[in-house]
Amino acid sequence: MALLPIFPPLAALLLLLLLLLFYRKKKKTNLPPGSYGWPVLGETLAFLSASRQGQPHKFALDRIAKHGRGRSKIFKTSLLGEKMVVFCGPSALKFLFSNENKLVNVWWPRSTQLLLRTSLVTLVGDDAKRVRRLLFSFLNLDALSRYIQVVDHATHLHITSQWQGKEELKVYPTVKVHTFELACRLFMSVDDPQLVSLLNEHFHFFLKGVISIAAYFPGTSYYRATKATKAIRKELGQIVRRRRVALEQRAALPTQDLLSYLLVTADEDGRFLTEEEIVSNILLLLFAGHDTSTCAITVIMKYLAEMPEVYDKVLEEQRGIASSKGPGDFLNRGDLQKMKYSWNVISEVMRLTPPVTGSYRQAIADFDYEGYTIPKGFKIMWSAAAHHRDPSNFPDEANFDPSRFEGAGLAPYAYVPFGGGPRMCLGLEFARLETLVFLHHLVTSFRWEMMVPGEKVIFDPMPVPAEELPIRLRPHTA
Repeated sequence: MALLPIFPPLAALLLLLLLLLFYRKKKKTNLPPGSYGWPVLGETLAFLSASRQGQPHKFALDRIAKHGRGRSKIFKTSLLGEKMVVFCGPSALKFLFSNENKLVNVWWPRSTQLLLRTSLVTLVGDDAKRVRRLLFSFLNLDALSRYIQVVDHATHLHITSQWQGKEELKVYPTVKVHTFELACRLFMSVDDPQLVSLLNEHFHFFLKGVISIAAYFPGTSYYRATKATKAIRKELGQIVRRRRVALEQRAALPTQDLLSYLLVTADEDGRFLTEEEIVSNILLLLFAGHDTSTCAITVIMKYLAEMPEVYDKVLEEQRGIASSKGPGDFLNRGDLQKMKYSWNVISEVMRLTPPVTGSYRQAIADFDYEGYTIPKGFKIMWSAAAHHRDPSNFPDEANFDPSRFEGAGLAPYAYVPFGGGPRMCLGLEFARLETLVFLHHLVTSFRWEMMVPGEKVIFDPMPVPAEELPIRLRPHTA
């Protein structure tokens, strides 16, 4: 200590270092409890393992049980190369959704950011609001009501051509073809079988790498996804440029689909989306508009095959609607509103097997929650999979019970398959329309049984039966 008066700058520097170390230690101890796992890898392998075992909820629930203090349902971990805090529980989700653009902003792993670029899912603040308003004008309930007839007709043709006359088929790849063709038709008026097939093949690799470690070298999921996304963007760019010319020559209608709408519509400041922005958002909607629906429909069919009593109630409801239609009549908005039990069944399937298991945020300021401090820049994940399996939200949580959604329904923020707040999924009404129409045609045409009883559902990253759900079809007799 005798040296300190001789070297006052050194003493000041040492004091500053001690204060910084104390501050960092204090800040660190104020984080939620938990473990960062292995260096670099963190707990990523455990997280991915739980998903591939068909139990994505287990990763979070096990750690809440281990690290939770009192009623707290948050913990720290390290996933995909990022230190983060996982939020579960209605109060935690209400806090996150209510503080969008105040304390938190949307965040996605680097793989997602690089692949989706300037799309709604990666934008924040005013840019996100601007694009969201444009897309919502096409995807809201009133706008989509104009396309019920298109969806109904396309679904009828698909069932007739791909299901009728078949004794056996694999559900997942069959449904995937239909949902992708439908998304291409509704969003871009593209129905060229070769182009649709090519894009669908590329999207298969895109999906496998969209949430992954962004390691760009041959053999990785991200590498294959990057190559596929480049090919998708090339094709979409050509479609956008051809449509722009067609609109200028009045060979296409400004209202015929989402692509035309985005090309001719400016935001409130008179600004049009660039070609890059249009391509990124069409790519996003093609991805979200068919992969999640494919997974949901496939898993719904699995549950209905395993629970004939639930199937019978769905069939009764759908036959009642079918009997009210005349020859050549299409389903309409009123018919969809009558499918209450069917939607409750779909909702319960999505509770137990959510198409999207969660989402991510980033702290844009230091904030306190339940006595813990979340530092600015820290990543946050909210887990729908764990949230929907929490017995405090859902008594007898493992039991399939569509009656949970009857009457007044569930408490606010208890059920969040589409998220909530300003970032709530824009595709809710489209998913509802697509899934209900498909279910109507399916159950009024067939019964089916699983060829692999008890087939496991794997999340990679979305739920898909391990064998793609092979079934035997039994058409209804007159």
